[in-house]
Amino acid sequence: MMLHAVLATAMMWQDTTISSTLKTVEIASGKIDTVYRADRHFEAPNWSRDGRYFLVNSDGRLYRLNVGSRQLDQLPIAFTTPRINNDHGISPDGKWLVVSHEPTEDWLTSSVYLLPITGGTPKQLTTKAPSFWHGWSPDGKTLAFVGRRDGEFDIYTIPVGGGEEKRITTCTGLDDGPDYSPDGSFIYYNSFCSGTMQIWRMHPDGSAAEQLTRDAYANWFPHPSPDGRWVVFLSFLEDQGQDHPFGKQVKLRLMDVRDGSVRDLTAPFFGGQGTINVPSWSPDSRRVAFVSFERHVTGP
Repeated sequence: MMLHAVLATAMMWQDTTISSTLKTVEIASGKIDTVYRADRHFEAPNWSRDGRYFLVNSDGRLYRLNVGSRQLDQLPIAFTTPRINNDHGISPDGKWLVVSHEPTEDWLTSSVYLLPITGGTPKQLTTKAPSFWHGWSPDGKTLAFVGRRDGEFDIYTIPVGGGEEKRITTCTGLDDGPDYSPDGSFIYYNSFCSGTMQIWRMHPDGSAAEQLTRDAYANWFPHPSPDGRWVVFLSFLEDQGQDHPFGKQVKLRLMDVRDGSVRDLTAPFFGGQGTINVPSWSPDSRRVAFVSFERHVTGP
């Protein structure tokens, strides 16, 4: 969400080149493997349901990265002017794709669209903007997204088949990053409700909200593993208020759902916006995909 943060940072770095690297980290050992690197800005990997490819966005378009060939192939998506942002994902059955797209250059126009996994003509689901997708219910019937209404960012749900949106958070301050647990019992999300950005969870109807982390980090984008054992999330090492900017020192951390304990999954690296905005677990729950960045100074 908030592509303007990326654009603002890019303007500050007019004399730099950004390279992006798609990596995977093994949960048991912490071993990190590099899947793909390019001297361009790409973001937000989705790991396919069969484990054979990733989806990433770059320059307003969505690309498929096959694990074997390790080449980016653009998905054919029929937007007149492509402005797909980094909030996109794959349905539980692997047949459908949801994207958040901005019809104008203003990020506040972002809406949520549905289309076949192979590409095609998108169907608009949200009628109010801005709206940014983040989670898909395990039964495939409901989407969770973030919307700004009357100046306040909250979490909403909407039927995949179309219908009215339903607001499920009401706390003052930004609520973001909703993602369903695999059994459908909870939606995990990050919230500024306590005055700092922390990880929370609630029932899918918005009831019984509870704060799960209470630490000095700014914690974003919790993603439950397919087996329900873990929740991975992004931690900024320094307080960022209610924003999640690009180009900061961050690390991935892992929560054990059984007892709530949290441990570091990676050492700090250069990332933030675009690292793990969307679900990126491997189908077997053994690895997480993420993107790190490097900046190379080209000017004097």
